[in-house]
Amino acid sequence: MNDADFDFVTSELKRRSGIVIGKDKMYLLESRLSPIARKEGLESIGELVSLVRRNRDERLMKVIVDAMTTNETFFFRDKTPFDHLEKAVLPALREKRPGQRIRILCAACSTGQEPYSIAMMLDQNPALTGGAPVEITAVDISDRVLDKARAGLYSQFEVQRGLPIRTLMTYFTQQGDVWKLSDNIRSKVQFKNVNLLDPMTTLGKFDVVFCRNVLIYFDLQTKRDILQRLSAQMNDPSFLLLGAAETVVGVVDSFAPNKEFRGLYEKSGTAGRAGIRAA
Repeated sequence: MNDADFDFVTSELKRRSGIVIGKDKMYLLESRLSPIARKEGLESIGELVSLVRRNRDERLMKVIVDAMTTNETFFFRDKTPFDHLEKAVLPALREKRPGQRIRILCAACSTGQEPYSIAMMLDQNPALTGGAPVEITAVDISDRVLDKARAGLYSQFEVQRGLPIRTLMTYFTQQGDVWKLSDNIRSKVQFKNVNLLDPMTTLGKFDVVFCRNVLIYFDLQTKRDILQRLSAQMNDPSFLLLGAAETVVGVVDSFAPNKEFRGLYEKSGTAGRAGIRAA
């Protein structure tokens, strides 16, 4: 891949998805684009890029963006955020907004393991919400991963990653080489194609936002823009959960880190008033 092709593809990736790829990651770009070129019947990545540039081929550009999106995920990933939801966030919402609907957003949800983990957790312990109705919305930029998430079909390898055997046997049925999630749990999550770089006003307001292990792929300004957009879609009180390697500190001032629970942030103005404390 020559420098001109690299610059074109990476600039389009940043503009369309926020993903930043440096020259040191050229090998990664080439490894993701080579299969696309072969599938399109082209002899090289250069031909692929030339075709996209010449024809402004939106279909191919979307395929390229999709290929570069990292979709690493698994059920109950890292566990800590789910503990925070159980022991800190939901008790605070029960206290401050008893009986009121709880809306949860999973941003960059990939193939659905995170929102489905939340749905299974709440189904197993209805008392966590104090009887309040719950809506779970999960969004991603990739139609491919959203289609897989909606289908609720997972390989043996995927269900073995983080999913307790009892939970597997309760909510999944084996169909040949795959496991299918129950209709009941799938019905609890609404999936939508949403680009985090775009306005999110149509999604409405949320009480809890999971945005984990996605900000690490963006530059500072893009992180700031995304967090500000998320903040605008969050109620008071409301809570943000990030990945272990992510923080709002030095990025935006619309969230405050919780002192008791690492990786949990409260929308500014709610910190210290929402009843968050160690269980």
